[in-house]
Amino acid sequence: MDIEAFREFCLSFPDTHEGMPFQGFFKNSRSILVFYIGKKMFCFFDIDKFDYCTLKCDPEAVQKLRQHEGIQKPFNLSEKYWINVALNGQVSEEMVQDLVKKSYTLVAAGISKKST
Repeated sequence: MDIEAFREFCLSFPDTHEGMPFQGFFKNSRSILVFYIGKKMFCFFDIDKFDYCTLKCDPEAVQKLRQHEGIQKPFNLSEKYWINVALNGQVSEEMVQDLVKKSYTLVAAGISKKST
């Protein structure tokens, strides 16, 4: 999946919007594209590299997922709730899409719990 198809996939979920909130920070974080539901992130990646995406993950699934060669600990985020997923073919397109959908669903469920 190329970067534009991946972006369109992420934006296909209800109430999703994108932003680049780190442009005022370090030089290497200015090209991070983030996908949100409300104010909560569920996916982001570097548009200059597009080598992996970072996803919110069910804490109970994190350790099992990290046994996969293309899924690693996140950079600079909680290892309990986030994973990095390779976009270079180590992880199938179907699995990447499934993990993005699960990330979206997890964050959306958290938002709906807070609003009730």
